[in-house]
Amino acid sequence: MRTEEIKNTMLEELNHVTDLKTLNDLRVKYLGKKGLITELNSEIKNVPNEEKKAFGLKVNEVRTLFQSSYDEIKLKLEEEELNQKLASEAIDISLPSTKVNMGAPNILEKLIEEVEEVCMSMGYDVVDGPEIEEDKYNFEMLNIPKGHPARDAQDTFYLEGEEILLRSQTSPVQVRTMLKGKGEVPVRVICPGKTYRRDDDDATHSHQFMQIEGLLVDKDISLSDLKGTIDVIVKKLFGEDVETRFRPSYYQFTEPSVEVDISCFNCKGKGCNICKHTGWITIAGAGVVHPNVLRMSGYDPEVWSGFAFGFGAERMAMLKYDINDLRVFYNTDLREVKNFDRRELKNND
Repeated sequence: MRTEEIKNTMLEELNHVTDLKTLNDLRVKYLGKKGLITELNSEIKNVPNEEKKAFGLKVNEVRTLFQSSYDEIKLKLEEEELNQKLASEAIDISLPSTKVNMGAPNILEKLIEEVEEVCMSMGYDVVDGPEIEEDKYNFEMLNIPKGHPARDAQDTFYLEGEEILLRSQTSPVQVRTMLKGKGEVPVRVICPGKTYRRDDDDATHSHQFMQIEGLLVDKDISLSDLKGTIDVIVKKLFGEDVETRFRPSYYQFTEPSVEVDISCFNCKGKGCNICKHTGWITIAGAGVVHPNVLRMSGYDPEVWSGFAFGFGAERMAMLKYDINDLRVFYNTDLREVKNFDRRELKNND
C-alpha cells in the first residue's frame, strides 16, 4: 500500500539527514499542508467504509513515527551544533584582559546632587522652572525695577523686546513657588539650574552657567538661621572643620545682604593660592528676603520672613576639585573626564 511506501522512503531519508535545514525540509515534505502524510489523510474518503479504521490507524502510525524520529534527530543535531560553536568560541582565560574605557560622573552634576541631598535632608524640596522667563519674574518681582543696571541688555539675553528673556538667575523659580503658596504656606526650596548672561567665555566666565539657589520663608526666620543652614551645606561639601563667616554686601532682593566666606579647606587658614593668602574663600551671596519681594509674592512681611542664598555650581566644583578652567565642565574630551574621576578618588581619600 501507499502508506508503506511513504513510511519506508521517509525512514530512509531521515537516516541520511546531517543538518537542521535538510531535516526541516523533510518536515515540510511529509507534514506540510501539501505533505505526503497530510495527503494520506485526504485520501481516507476514498477508502471503503470497512477499511477506513485500519487505514486511519496506519496513517497515524506513520505520522507518529515521523514526529518521534524528527524530534530525536533534531535534538541530536542541535547538540552537535552547540558543541561545535562552544569549541570554536572557546575563551583562553590566560590571555591579558581587554581594557574597557569607563566613563565618570560629571563633577559639576555630582556637586549639584550633593547639595540637593544635604538640603533635602533638612526638608527642602528641589524645584525647577522655565529657562525662557518673563521679565516680571526675573526682575520686577525680585525688587529690580525698570532702568536698573542689572537689566541692561549687555547683561541679559532678551528674546522679545524686554519682556521675554533667558533667565539670568534661578530666583524666578523662587518667586513662582511663593506665588503658589498664596502667602499662607511656608516655603523651603532649592532651585538648581542653568542661567544665562552676556559674557565672554574664558577660564572663569561663561555665558551659560549653573546656579544653586535656596529659599526659606516662614515665621520668625533670622540671619542666624541662614548661617546655620550654610554651615551644614559647606561642611558636607568641604569637610567638618570648615568655618563660615558673613560680610556685609548688597543685593536688590535681600536686606540685609551678605557675602558668604568659608575658611580655606586647603591651607586651613594659613594662606595659599586658592584663598589668595587670606585664609578665606568667598563662595556665595545670601541675605534676608527683602520685604518688597515678600509683599509682591503675596506674603505679609509683618508676619512672614525668610532667607535666600545662591551658589555658583562651577565655582564650588572648581574649588572642591582643584579645577582651574570652568570650560572643562562642558568639554567632551575623555582625557579630561578621566581627570574628574581621579580628582573624585583623591577627594574621597
